[in-house]
Order: sequence, then structure tokens, then C-alpha cells
Amino acid sequence: MAVTDAAAQEAIPPELARPRRFRGRLSLRQFLLTIQKNSIATWPEEAFEQEFWSRRMLWRHTFVANSPDAVRHVLLDNADNYVKTDLARRLLEPGLGRGLLTAEGEVWRRQRRLMAPAFQHRRVVDFAGPIAAAAARLSKHWTSVAKPVDIAHAMSGLTLAVISEIMFSTAVDPRIALIGAGVDRYQTSIRPTLVDLLGLPGWLSRAGAQRAAAAFAQADEVIAELIARRQAAADPGSDLLGLLIAKPETGEPPLSPREIRDQVATIFTAGHETTANALAWTWYLLALHPAVERRLHDELDQVLGDRLPGFEDVARLRYTRMVIDEAMRLYPPAHTMSRRALAEDRILGRRIPRGSTLFIVPWLLHRHRLLWERPETFDPERMAPERAAKRPRFAYIPFGAGPRICIGASLAITEAVLILATLARRWRLRLVEGTHVEPIGLITLRPRGGLAMRLERR
Repeated sequence: MAVTDAAAQEAIPPELARPRRFRGRLSLRQFLLTIQKNSIATWPEEAFEQEFWSRRMLWRHTFVANSPDAVRHVLLDNADNYVKTDLARRLLEPGLGRGLLTAEGEVWRRQRRLMAPAFQHRRVVDFAGPIAAAAARLSKHWTSVAKPVDIAHAMSGLTLAVISEIMFSTAVDPRIALIGAGVDRYQTSIRPTLVDLLGLPGWLSRAGAQRAAAAFAQADEVIAELIARRQAAADPGSDLLGLLIAKPETGEPPLSPREIRDQVATIFTAGHETTANALAWTWYLLALHPAVERRLHDELDQVLGDRLPGFEDVARLRYTRMVIDEAMRLYPPAHTMSRRALAEDRILGRRIPRGSTLFIVPWLLHRHRLLWERPETFDPERMAPERAAKRPRFAYIPFGAGPRICIGASLAITEAVLILATLARRWRLRLVEGTHVEPIGLITLRPRGGLAMRLERR
């Protein structure tokens, strides 16, 4: 009887964490209060079934592109007409500078060319060993941990160790950890104000820039020291920092110290932070879905046995990859993108005035009721290659799309698969009873207050 009851319970999909939904529109006051706390909580119930719509905030035109065709138009077909919004730059530039996330035009194209060698396939292959080794060290550490752990914090620490290894060729030490701490403070302290949302002159509010400078103050000292030390060395090294400092093979001038600093800050935020969040949400979903977890364990036992995974195993761990892909559908680390139209355009028959703001929101797109069957359900099978091939290309964009697709997407997937495989072959994680889980949209999508979980040896 107990077995039958357990099977029946597993057949009922659990309700997944999400902000409280509402219908209609928020008042301006409600909107401002909500977006300060959680940007993904500002979207109404109807947004999960609409394809393209507009709304005005006083004199500003804003549109939401929420269908594959509209997303393709903005990010690929007419990508040159759409640049980062002033709002995005106001939130990101004070801390991250003018790196790949915020640069535009020829400045961005030059940065992309110079950084591309650091993310080539052969580099990702080289990074696989350090990634698995870092995960194995955490697994060993867990054997002496008796109390619940905040898995969001644990994954952040692990991905910080990984990025420290592949960027600086060193394990995390107190100095380098200051960079990660700066990223964390920046995430939690920067919020859009009414001045930002309405596009008013930046000099009307300096508080955001001051908070950003304070968040990154110590991190900037460490980054400057690391760059100076490498530039003074006869050989800058073959890690990510060395590749950023090295003389480009293209014959172009190398990146300046400021540009290198901005790329380091960008990689720490867009690399370590997003992968950590993707993994934290994956553990949360596995804890709620024991049948999926069992199948994951079966694959790991079959493919790996008792050894650590290597790069060649990433392609073999097919279901592991599907689990991660589905987790990023439900909880996309990069939950919102915004663009500004340089010239008038038309999208799905709608006129887009010059200067309009367009939002592309994976949080909405990945749960769209017209694109996904049972969109609020965790189902890794939907990410099987044969099913993905039948899906509109721009229905699933965890790394963006078009010319500005994440340069580190291959590295991020490799890292996530290797970490999950290394840890899940030894551990099950269970939510602490009574834990309230809520996703909050900051620069990335985080669980509010972390994720308290119990460690269980397999």
C-alpha cells in the first residue's frame, strides 16, 4: 500500500516555486515597489500567453517580444537596429564597465574578436579537468558536513573556485574571493529607480553608481593587482587572464587594463554567477522529482561507474544535460533582456517607434502556454534532441541568441554537466522541511534567501 501511495504521489507534479501571479495591470506605485524587490513578479498572468504587446510608462514606449518570430527579429534578423537600453547600462555599467555585456557597435565587435580564442573548443576541453576536480573537492568536504547547507551558496562557492582556476590558475584565496563577494554585493544592492525607469538624466540620481563603486571597491584593487602582475611577467600565461592580456593574433592592439578589468568583472558575473544559479535550481527540481533523480543516477552509474567525469563524458551524459536544460527553461539565470530601437521598425505587423524599449523575457517565453505543453511542469524529456528539433528555434534562449549569444555558453554547459555529474553520483539533496522557496529577478535569477538542503549519501 505504501508503495502504491508513493507512486501515486510521484504521478502528481509538485507545484514549483514562483512569485504570486496577478491579472491586469499594476499601478505605477505598485509596479515601482514590486520591481525594487523582484522584477519577474511584475508580469501578469496574461503575459504567459501573449505574443507581442505594448505598454506605456508616462511618455516611454515599451514593447514585449514574447514569440519566437518576434525574438528572432530583434536578436537576429534586425539585430543591428537593437542595442542595450539605457536602463540596462545604468544597472550594469557602474559595476561591470564596458565589457561584452554592455559594449556596442565596433567596440563590442573588437572585444568579441579578441575574447573568442579564450572560449574555443580546445580551451573548454582543457578546463574540464579543473572543473571536475573542484567539484570532487566539494564532494569530499560534504562527507564531514552534518548540518543542512545552503545549496545556492555552495554552488556559488564552487563556481567561484572554478572561475578562479580557469581565469587565474589558482584555487580561491581570500584575495580572489573578494571579486566574488563584490559580484554578490552588486547583485543585491543595485535596483532600478524611477529615474532609471523613466530614462531621466543620470545626474538626478547618483546613489546607484555610488553603491556600485562601493560594492566593487575591494574587488577592483585585486583585479588591478592581478593584471599588473601578469603584464609585468615575461609570459602572461595560458589561463583566461593570460589570454586577455596576450598580444592578439589578429594584429589588433591588445585590450587596455581598463578593458581587461571590465571583462574580468563581466566574466565573474555572467560566468560564475549564472552557472551557480542554474545548478542551484537544478538541485531544487531534482529534490522535488525523485523519478527524474533516479533516472539521472542510473545514467551516471552506467556512464561513469566509480570515476570522475571528463570532457568526453559530457556528450555521453545525455539525460544529465536534459535535466540542466529543463532547469534553465523553468529558471533561466538570465531572466530578462532589454533593447532600444535605433530606428523605426515593424514587428509582427506592429509599428515600433524609434527609441522604443523592447523586452525579451525568457522567464515568460520559457513558460509560454502556446509554446510548451504543461509549461509549469519539470519534464527533462522535452529537451531530448529529437523533440527540441521540432520546437521553434527561438522558443528557448537561456544564453540569448543571434550575434550577441553568450560567448561562454559551451563552457557553461560543460561546467554544469561536469559539476552535476560529479556531485550527484555521490549525493542526494533534500529540501529542509518548511523551507520557503521564491525566485527573485535581480541581475540574475536567484532563490530568495538561498536554498537550505540536507545532504544524503547515495
